[in-house]
Amino acid sequence: MQTYNPRLVIWLSLGQLISWGSVFYLFSLLIAPLERDLGLNRSQVSLAFSLALLAEGLMAYPVGRWIDRGHERRVMTVGSLLAGICLVLHSQVTSLAGLYGVWLGLGVAMSAVLYSPAFALVTRRFSLDFRRAIITLTFLGGLASTVFIPLIAWLMGLLDWRGALLCLAALHLLVCAPLHWTVLRGAPLSAAPDRGTLDTAVGLPQPAGVQTLMRSLPFLLIGVFVTLMMSVTVAIPAHMVSLLRENGLSETWVIAMPAAIGVMQVIGRLILYFFEHRMDLHRVNRLVPLLIPLGLLLLLLAPMTARWQLALVGAFVGLYGLGNGMLTIVKGTAIAHYVSRVHVATLNGALGLPLALARAAAPLLLGLMWSPQAGYANGLWLLLFLSVAGLVALMVAQRLSVPHPAS
Repeated sequence: MQTYNPRLVIWLSLGQLISWGSVFYLFSLLIAPLERDLGLNRSQVSLAFSLALLAEGLMAYPVGRWIDRGHERRVMTVGSLLAGICLVLHSQVTSLAGLYGVWLGLGVAMSAVLYSPAFALVTRRFSLDFRRAIITLTFLGGLASTVFIPLIAWLMGLLDWRGALLCLAALHLLVCAPLHWTVLRGAPLSAAPDRGTLDTAVGLPQPAGVQTLMRSLPFLLIGVFVTLMMSVTVAIPAHMVSLLRENGLSETWVIAMPAAIGVMQVIGRLILYFFEHRMDLHRVNRLVPLLIPLGLLLLLLAPMTARWQLALVGAFVGLYGLGNGMLTIVKGTAIAHYVSRVHVATLNGALGLPLALARAAAPLLLGLMWSPQAGYANGLWLLLFLSVAGLVALMVAQRLSVPHPAS
């Protein structure tokens, strides 16, 4: 066990800011130019992002195993190099097959550089301070949309979308890859198997071995919670720009509101950082996901009233931003709190296949459910239902894992 290292966490946070902003939040800005320049429709373009999420999820288990074995430095460095190379190739894409190929590569890169591997490595390094490390790690990462959506929009206006992609590639090749190679020295040794010891996360007897943990009901329920909530929170950003345009917002608001989500995410994480020790942890973990369906409900109500439309869309942005910012912490620590800390990377990686399928399906399904008549309404109702179901799964898992959670 290593002493908490704020310098490492801050540098790692910079890598998260660049990685999330230049890959994940990039896609919503590319939908319109890809449709225009490559002659594609909405569902064809949406499939590219779904393929990236599928690749990311399928790689989650091997990436988790490599990190558990102490290879975090190589994993994140190679992931940054791959992201840079794929963005360079993306700038030269002229066909649908090429588009799908580069986003498959970007999905593999995301599996190695985004929150999942970063959360796993700080949990392994700082087992007594992993929640504080994760919250700190997400401060800069939470600003990714705030920084990069306006930045990418500006670069696209200045250099066209192909030139903008080359600039983003340079950030991965010249900043992220050297950063990960430099700051991630001294990874801890591989996790030792736990044999009947107590799980310090919740004070319950720990089943022996990873396979037993994977068959436990708390793990399965946390898997349902993470999968459903992740589906919702990847579907919305992929279509956010188009969704806001559909609500009749001016182009200024279309860029400003997604950027504001990043600020709200950071505010949510600051609230957790400074105030969660005054509240019951398990109550906080129940309340945070509730903000997502509340925000979606307001967004669904927005088209029904022209007078309050901007206010309702703004309220959605606020609730979704706060909720998603704090939800990242809840999802990132749920396995450690309610299943096991010792094998957190492997257990998170075991969710790779269901996560891959659900996350890949969500943006594509939202695109397929869009129609000129109903817009995104039908898809948003589906996301609302999924978010409520995920919250219920978390609450049941808490009841099973914690003897007497506060009500």
